[in-house]
Amino acid sequence: MGDKSPKSNQKKTTQKKALVSTADLKKKQAVASKQAAPKKK
Repeated sequence: MGDKSPKSNQKKTTQKKALVSTADLKKKQAVASKQAAPKKK
């Protein structure tokens, strides 16, 4: 019962979302830096 409570589910999903968002941010930053480097030169 405790595992199926909404609060615990929210915590799990928010943690997963946070992990995914940080990974996405790192990817986007890497791509952005690659794209920006030639423009600066």
